[in-house]
Amino acid sequence: MNFIKILDILSDDKLLKEKSSRRDSFQQFKNVGKNVALASIPFALAATSSKTKAATLAMGFGNKMASNEDVLKFALTLEYLEREFYQLGLDSGVIPSEDETVFSTISRHEDAHVDFLLAALGLQDGDLKPEFDFTGAPGGLNLDPFNDYPTFMALAQGFEDTGVRAYKGQAGALANDDTLLTYALQIHSVEARHAAQVRRMRGEKGWITRSQNTLPSAFAPIYGGETPESNLVQGGVNLSGLFGSVGGDDAVTEAFDEPLTMNEVLAIGGIFIVS
Repeated sequence: MNFIKILDILSDDKLLKEKSSRRDSFQQFKNVGKNVALASIPFALAATSSKTKAATLAMGFGNKMASNEDVLKFALTLEYLEREFYQLGLDSGVIPSEDETVFSTISRHEDAHVDFLLAALGLQDGDLKPEFDFTGAPGGLNLDPFNDYPTFMALAQGFEDTGVRAYKGQAGALANDDTLLTYALQIHSVEARHAAQVRRMRGEKGWITRSQNTLPSAFAPIYGGETPESNLVQGGVNLSGLFGSVGGDDAVTEAFDEPLTMNEVLAIGGIFIVS
């Protein structure tokens, strides 16, 4: 594969400025790579012009922007949930010894995320913290994650995949504060690393294919929503057929994560929130 040619196409800002030109550039990319096995590579197709990125943001966020404080409180709820989940998992003994290092590391990351958000909001530990029930009883479930490791792992994947999409969904609301946006995106990228790690430990790809998942049916909204993970349109450009018969549209969906709205995330989290 001629990677230099691909990089030339993707870095040509003039070529990518207009919608029609973007379509032309993706067609060029398609022609260059049609004979190469890309099925397992979620290629970085998002290296487009600033206008394309702005269009993608507009599609993802629309007019649903919350205040900075609302976004930070929203993120704090998610981080409280993850912190408590991993700490209870480590305390329960359900995690096999060979996996303890991974989850101890993730747990420390969640501690740091909570500490940052508390400091940013001027709060003390425990402020605004909901009561969690990881059996899922508030959502009508009867799970036992701290006695059944496969269930613990399934919830870990669900929480991390939700976290990635949640931060993506609210990043645009912090665009007026470079410092907060930078920190939020740093947390977002770490959540993505957590998600990929847990997914691979469960025998899945590190990225999401369409809206496919192996979690309980109650967690289907994690991969759905207004802009589901099966979405094929990026920056106003329909990428269906980009890879032809090599990878197909599955590879397109793997190359992009999609946002969840605040309400969609709160509905998912509500399965485990008592009050």
